[in-house]
Amino acid sequence: MSALHIKKGASKHSAYNLRPTFSDVDERHTLAVLVENEPGVLARVIGLFAGRGYNIESLTVAEVDHTGHLSRITIVTTGTPQVIEQIKAQLGRIVPVHEVHDLTVEGASVERELAMLKVVGEGDKRVEALRLADIFRASVVDSTLGSFVFEITGAPDKIDAFADLMRPLGLVEVARTGVAALLRGD
Repeated sequence: MSALHIKKGASKHSAYNLRPTFSDVDERHTLAVLVENEPGVLARVIGLFAGRGYNIESLTVAEVDHTGHLSRITIVTTGTPQVIEQIKAQLGRIVPVHEVHDLTVEGASVERELAMLKVVGEGDKRVEALRLADIFRASVVDSTLGSFVFEITGAPDKIDAFADLMRPLGLVEVARTGVAALLRGD
């Protein structure tokens, strides 16, 4: 008899499927973490990301329950599904953490961000900047003879698009709050 040269796990008919089942594609996830509002908690959460080399795209923190002294940390990060699961598991092990929710997986969510953009320009560029701001429903919160400061809220993609259009018109500075997100429905 001749030996069969079949790679283990290469056949659908193999009793042992040895092909890897994990994905190596990075995905964007929004995590909502409910924590005790006490000194050092944010540093511990961020230290978890820094210590393992995970990237944070956006970070928003605020106290949400004054009587219970609870804060909500909203983190937008990217990673493979395995990395995201590892992040959630490690966050859950930190003592002052009460809950960890992956809003990307748990259902439809609403994400919003606030940004302020300073645009410097004169003449037609000022008129065009005001026209685009009207289209994007951005508000003028400060105006001088040579500049505007616009305030815009919406999904991060909307803010990115607005900033891209303002660059050739004299965009000089951008300040963004980071993503705030909630699950839709009950």
